[in-house]
Amino acid sequence: MSCRAGFVWETSQHFVRYIEDCGIPCELVTPYMLAAPYFHGSFSCLIIPTGFANPAYCRLLPALRASSGRIQKFVENGGNLLVFGAAIDRPYAYDWLPFPVTYRHDVFPRQVTCGPSELGAALVEDYDLSCIECDGSFPSHGGIIAGSCGDSPVIIEKTVGKGTVIVTSVHEYPSLAFVKKFCCQGTQTLF
Repeated sequence: MSCRAGFVWETSQHFVRYIEDCGIPCELVTPYMLAAPYFHGSFSCLIIPTGFANPAYCRLLPALRASSGRIQKFVENGGNLLVFGAAIDRPYAYDWLPFPVTYRHDVFPRQVTCGPSELGAALVEDYDLSCIECDGSFPSHGGIIAGSCGDSPVIIEKTVGKGTVIVTSVHEYPSLAFVKKFCCQGTQTLF
């Protein structure tokens, strides 16, 4: 199986190096590439980091919204999608996903309890779950809760077609085991 990640951001970040250090080839996908109908990258997963909706950090949200149909098709065809916190108080910052998610921005360390999801638990397995930095929660969503702080979901999982979407407000890099599993579990497909 071929693993290949697409990191969606304006410029290269240390996160790209982290993914590559996990043994997964990673390509930067800029907002212009994402929204361009002629761009056809082949990936097993796409990763959208924290801050995607905050204009102080990037101009990614309009491109995500313009690409919502392509994102849905990518996941339906077996690609996996990992999306972090919006990092701004915009409840509908995730309206480009193929299922509903509402976000509440609120940054502080939390005690996270993982549900039955293997992926949700793997995402944070390298961290002390009694005190993990999160940038918000998801008061309403169309997925299953894979991790929460009390009654506040902080990791949501949803199967869409043949692929999986993980939405998280955990403000840390995903674990090495998670990156390897999530990226290689997806089917390399055209975006």
